[in-house]
Amino acid sequence: AFDYLIKPVEFDDVIIRIQRLIDYKNLAQENKVLRQRVSSDKGFTNLIGTSVSMKKVFSIISQVAPMNSNVLITGKSGTGKELVAKAIHFNSNRKDKIFLPINCGAISENLIESELFGHRKGAFTGAVDDKLGLFKVADNGTLFLDEIGELPLNLQVKLLRAIEDKEFIPVGSIKPVSTNIRIIAASNQNLFEKTKTGEFREDLYYRLNVVEIK
Repeated sequence: AFDYLIKPVEFDDVIIRIQRLIDYKNLAQENKVLRQRVSSDKGFTNLIGTSVSMKKVFSIISQVAPMNSNVLITGKSGTGKELVAKAIHFNSNRKDKIFLPINCGAISENLIESELFGHRKGAFTGAVDDKLGLFKVADNGTLFLDEIGELPLNLQVKLLRAIEDKEFIPVGSIKPVSTNIRIIAASNQNLFEKTKTGEFREDLYYRLNVVEIK
């Protein structure tokens, strides 16, 4: 209900209120179109390139963005892997939800599990309150795992289970928590070679590398 009328109805008042409704609907439609344009442009604004290689990257982004497939972005440091991840997110059906980046190499090994999956009060020294993990904070959105090659092997197992089951168990809890997120991972290392040396789990590699963008 946009408005209401009080009896007895005055015809001029009806005309005025209908005109207001039309103006409102037109404004709402313009706002919707504008938001779609902003969302569409936002992801590609900072990506620059006219070479054959970059055109291929743009093409893959356009194809994979509407899907829910996990994506692995590989490239040297400073080449714009996070920009590609943002382009995928902001051109997907999750664009109105959160895009949450985390650098797996920047968090100490004893804290990263709590960061990803959260913890319950009293789970360890210093856990004075319950904490939501990034897997739950990013629910219905996109979680960007940068430098995924730095993730410890014991956590690779838990990450694999969380991706496969779409649920996880916070530290200090026994109750699974469900989540609906899209995973985009990035690395400046050759993860395939790391699977050969046992430094990175092969099953996790293929779970993340549904689509690869180099």
